[in-house]
Amino acid sequence: MKIYADPITVNCRKVLAGMAFLDAPFERVHVDYFKGEHKEAAYLAVNPNASVPSLADGDFVLWESNAILQYVADKMGRESAYPKDLQKRADINRWLLWESSTWFPNCYAFLVENCVKPLLGGQADPAILAAQAEQFHKLAGILNARLAKHAWVCGDAPTIADIALAAPLHLHPYQQLPLSDHPHLKRWMTERVEALPAWQNTYVGPGFTLTRPA
Repeated sequence: MKIYADPITVNCRKVLAGMAFLDAPFERVHVDYFKGEHKEAAYLAVNPNASVPSLADGDFVLWESNAILQYVADKMGRESAYPKDLQKRADINRWLLWESSTWFPNCYAFLVENCVKPLLGGQADPAILAAQAEQFHKLAGILNARLAKHAWVCGDAPTIADIALAAPLHLHPYQQLPLSDHPHLKRWMTERVEALPAWQNTYVGPGFTLTRPA
């Protein structure tokens, strides 16, 4: 399998951490996001959406990060990460859909304002952050309530749902997300997800750096 990705982006971090979590061998093809390589003709032949990541497994090409996690989990037979039990799988699928449609866009606004704009010489827009704050607390409250009852989002062990839901938070100290208002969510992210070897091995730091500070 090949994964076309730039490890600094939310959805690429998700898939790269997911591949490590699923112990799936792959070749990474670097697509430089800030240089706009995802918009070049060579890559558009792989993914016409001009977005990363994408997966190629022989002649089969797949985009959408959560679909990639589902496919790889099944291909590798990782039933603990993506159970075949109908209700357990439906629960995970529910969170994957919620992440892509609702959770990611909200968290991404904080990433753009507090991480991307300053990196490019701009400033965060307080009006945008204020407009997103109420929605963040609503959504974080939903996750916090779930995690008050479970060690992981879908039970007592991590699944691909945890990887997917954590990805939009991957720079949370620098995104300035108010996780302290949601203690079960904060505990899950800082004490559980960030302790996973798969997460440790796909480090992204301030300024979208890939090397840990000495």
